[in-house]
Amino acid sequence: MSTPLAGPSRGGSAAVRPARPGGGTQLNRLAAQARQAASVRAYQTHPDVVALRVEQVRTQVDRLCWAGIVLGLAFTMTNVQRFAAGSAAAWSLPWCTAWLLDPMVSLVLLAILRAEQVTARYRVATGAWVRRAKWFTLAATYVMNTWASWAAGSVSGVVLHSVPPLVVFTAAEAVTDLRDKLTAAVAAAFTEAEDQPPTLAAVNTVPVHEQAADRPVGERVKRGRRARPVNGRKLFADYLADARAAWSPDVEVTPAWIRQVTQCSRGLSSRLAAALVAELAEDGGQGVRS
Repeated sequence: MSTPLAGPSRGGSAAVRPARPGGGTQLNRLAAQARQAASVRAYQTHPDVVALRVEQVRTQVDRLCWAGIVLGLAFTMTNVQRFAAGSAAAWSLPWCTAWLLDPMVSLVLLAILRAEQVTARYRVATGAWVRRAKWFTLAATYVMNTWASWAAGSVSGVVLHSVPPLVVFTAAEAVTDLRDKLTAAVAAAFTEAEDQPPTLAAVNTVPVHEQAADRPVGERVKRGRRARPVNGRKLFADYLADARAAWSPDVEVTPAWIRQVTQCSRGLSSRLAAALVAELAEDGGQGVRS
């Protein structure tokens, strides 16, 4: 006997369709993808990951700027030598000595830029004489490189020989500011992470050192209130459980104390301290030791 097709009842209400057999499988797959996406995003926005990416960008910026500066200074070497040699005969002593003028100025400039590369990284301000020395070396390179063109009244020569020194000048000024802003980006990432305490879902699911594979909860070995993966990876919840076990009412929860009792990293200690303080506040300060 054939089964009649389901249709609207006489009362106007639609008949309830049976659930598809594969609906649960699809839901589990979407849930697994959501957990995996949350773990990936947690690592992508982690301060240490942001700092590593900024360091990679900083290295690329430094290499490109240094390449442009060195090429620009090398381009000016011939004109500076010609300016210093004047009417001296080729390969004479004054003519050979004139080749030392451009490297002398360029090496001082490169030394200043190299020092600013370090001071800008740690956001240490340099003195006024550092900027004066940098501008003087750049101005001297520009004048010696374009002097012959100015004397000959060649506009095209002035433009041609002005471009390399001006590129070096602007690059030397811009790269210092770029390094400072990249350092500020790293500091902003750590500040944002400290200002946002981790949620309960992030505490219980996001691993600290490695991204845990999607596996059932039953594959974990539980020890009291702690749950550690069988492959030895330590989760945020594991560090939090260690800190909770070591806490006593006479202990003030600080990032330094967290690092002492859990041996975690400096960046993670602030998050752990914030999570433990939130738990103790919910428990009324009566920490339960596992």
